[in-house]
Amino acid sequence: MNKQLRADADQIIKEALHAVLPDEAVARALLDFHPGSGKTILVAAGKAAWQMAAAARKELPDIDDGIVITKYDHVIGEIEGIKCREAGHPVPDENSFSAAKEALAMVENLSSDDTVLFLLSGGGSALFEYPMIDGAELQDITKQLLKCGADIVEMNTVRKRLSAIKGGQFAKAAAPAKVFSIVLSDILGDPLDMIASGPAYPDSSTCEQALAIAKKYDLKMSDKAWELLAKETPKTLDNVESCITGSVRELCSAAARSCKALGYEPVFLTDELSCEAREAGFFLSSVARTHKKDGKKLAYIAGGETIVHLTGTGLGGRNQELALAAAPGISGLKNTAVFSFGSDGTDGPTDAAGGYVDEDTFNELKAQGLDVHAVLKNNDSYAALKAVDGLIVTGPTGTNVNDVALVLIGND
Repeated sequence: MNKQLRADADQIIKEALHAVLPDEAVARALLDFHPGSGKTILVAAGKAAWQMAAAARKELPDIDDGIVITKYDHVIGEIEGIKCREAGHPVPDENSFSAAKEALAMVENLSSDDTVLFLLSGGGSALFEYPMIDGAELQDITKQLLKCGADIVEMNTVRKRLSAIKGGQFAKAAAPAKVFSIVLSDILGDPLDMIASGPAYPDSSTCEQALAIAKKYDLKMSDKAWELLAKETPKTLDNVESCITGSVRELCSAAARSCKALGYEPVFLTDELSCEAREAGFFLSSVARTHKKDGKKLAYIAGGETIVHLTGTGLGGRNQELALAAAPGISGLKNTAVFSFGSDGTDGPTDAAGGYVDEDTFNELKAQGLDVHAVLKNNDSYAALKAVDGLIVTGPTGTNVNDVALVLIGND
């Protein structure tokens, strides 16, 4: 392993993540928050829910009631006056359903003088869920969508029609109270109706699109689920004000600043990377091969969210798969590395945030009898990267604004 490049990668990751933590972002957004004369109810949902709620609680001493709904092991401690609940992700579970039911109870029977402060981050589609079909069927449909490689917009177009709170329906349930929504975006282009399936935003997707997606992926669903896909979601809401306070573009910019401080010339490729993870890895390795010839210290940055088609039985995630796929292409390129990480600290169903490879990784894997092609086919990037110290482990970060992948090219 190239120890200098790995140290640089670790520093870039640390500094980029620090820049997109929700504390300052929430405080900044709250400058525009003007609660009514009645009660203030806080509802926070998503992977960054605890951090966002803790930041809001510091700024707002007069919260009457509230609830945090986040992923397992993401509650860091108690927040005064706020209930904290942990639930399933990426597949919703009974705790997702019961916590959402608690949140709905909090916003029932509010008046026009009351205000709901709604703090939303990625992961909310699974964590904040109250299904209109049997919970077990919703879990199965979610698994089908994950396995077939549907992108996040396709998934949410389907899921919001099977839910009593998605697609603007949470805000509708809170009416006539005003809803002030602060959002950390984890979807490319920041579409408010798709982030966590848009519980507090009018839905721009149509039932025709939902039905087409279900047919495209040949989803196995009950008659009731098919009927729900054919019913339209709210297209207007007059009680909501929304504010996006973080996105993948900020994460990319922070990574670029860190790269520059380390002496790399940062080159921003995109903040809308959206393709197969392994294809992204192949592409970034080709970028490395081309620009290694330039003789400069360079850093190429691509933010977004890739997808994985599950064809095997291994363990991994999109960022680990992206990095591993780049390993053969950069093999032997002196002082060259590719790494990718999720800003929430979790990559797929693993405890890793992503993966790191450099010019030595391919041969190190080969020496241990591991074939990159076979590993990728079995979706077992976690085990392979672990064997060569290529895992990126940050623990839960408290934020969630997509992923970022980098190519580092050092001086020979």
